[in-house]
Amino acid sequence: MDNLGRAKQNDIITETDALSWGYTYLMCPPDYFGVFYEINPWMHTENAPDRDLAQQQWRNLVANIRAAGASVKTLEAVEGLPDLVFTANAGLVDGRRFVPSNFHYPERQPEVLHNNEWFRSHDFEITNFSSDPMLHFEGCGDAFIVRNQLIAGYGFRTDLASHALLSKLLGVKVHSIRPIDPRLYHLDISFCPLDDRHAIIAPVVWDKQSCQGLEELIPEPLVLELDEALTFCANSIVIGKTIVMPHCPPRVGRILEKWGYDICVSPVTEFLKAGGGVRCLTLALDVSYAPRT
Repeated sequence: MDNLGRAKQNDIITETDALSWGYTYLMCPPDYFGVFYEINPWMHTENAPDRDLAQQQWRNLVANIRAAGASVKTLEAVEGLPDLVFTANAGLVDGRRFVPSNFHYPERQPEVLHNNEWFRSHDFEITNFSSDPMLHFEGCGDAFIVRNQLIAGYGFRTDLASHALLSKLLGVKVHSIRPIDPRLYHLDISFCPLDDRHAIIAPVVWDKQSCQGLEELIPEPLVLELDEALTFCANSIVIGKTIVMPHCPPRVGRILEKWGYDICVSPVTEFLKAGGGVRCLTLALDVSYAPRT
């Protein structure tokens, strides 16, 4: 991955354009959160989250997001849908349109009705990316806008065929990335855009073909080692020049600070037991893609 700019990671960057989005988030309180089934390697039903601590960590995350300058809107929790807290997986926002997910696992498919109801009641247009119920796409867990291009993951939860349909729907080009480590099953565990030049990436868990051409979109990446990636440090959100992270390895912190970022560590240990971090718990509502032609 030398061609992705590993040598530049220690440079001090003084002028970058901040992300234009990430100032309004949808979150769902963990009133019914727990690990009641196993659909990823982190989930073990015998390792139950501490419900009181989960509530405390969720409220702390909300407070940290607001302190960084963003606002939070709330989706009501639903009994029997423990993973509804992971709002990033609900779908994809494009201005006033909402593109709902089509979940891979049956356990999460009932979430769609409640997600769509919230967006419809808040004056979003619901736009399905496909009429094929077998074509899976798991929202912003596997999709990012970077320099007016869609960077999207596939393999474990999202089907590659969905990328072409999303590209056409959004009117943007798509760069597809295939994670190959089941522990990092969604792209948002190994990829986090920071600004117009920087992103946290973990190509060690992607297939090699996915990396081709990525340096054009990410001129100066922070390349994670595997042990760093497994801390979920890429599963973070960026609010201007503040990065809200579930954990920050020392080397990662030094680089981010040299790049001018303020780091806010907001522990979410109880949610990690279900395979979700800070970004999983948030869905940016202020994202708009390139104008469609």
